Amino acid sequence: MGMNTSFRRIVLAVTVALGLFVGLWAEIAPRAFYDSFPGFGLHWVDAAGAYDEHLIRDVGSLYLALAAASLAAIVARTAAPGRVVGLAWSVFGVLHFGYHVLHLQGSALDRIGNVVSLGLSLVLGLLLLPPSRRRGRIGSWTRA
Repeated sequence: MGMNTSFRRIVLAVTVALGLFVGLWAEIAPRAFYDSFPGFGLHWVDAAGAYDEHLIRDVGSLYLALAAASLAAIVARTAAPGRVVGLAWSVFGVLHFGYHVLHLQGSALDRIGNVVSLGLSLVLGLLLLPPSRRRGRIGSWTRA
């Protein structure tokens, strides 16, 4: 049975922080999220169309759910929960990244920031997928 490594826990902690940052902002202040996400004078959401509180809160809920799953995987003794969470972040990341790459909007800084941040988010999910190397053997999703 593969153990949950320090590296996996660190990557999971970063996904928890990401999920909480986006999720709490979108849930607690959906209009502010729409008007000014990701902050720093950039505008990634309001450039995409009309304000929709329901959609913004759904996005917040998704990120909070991913953060909760990541947090649970941090405390797990085995690598399997982190790998499953990595699969969820990866599927979401591929689709989210793919959409935004095909629909770039805003200033050059907005476009670059969007691609880089969504690319990094996707990479975090992918980093969680491989089995633990601690035992030096390839295991199944339930053992590694």
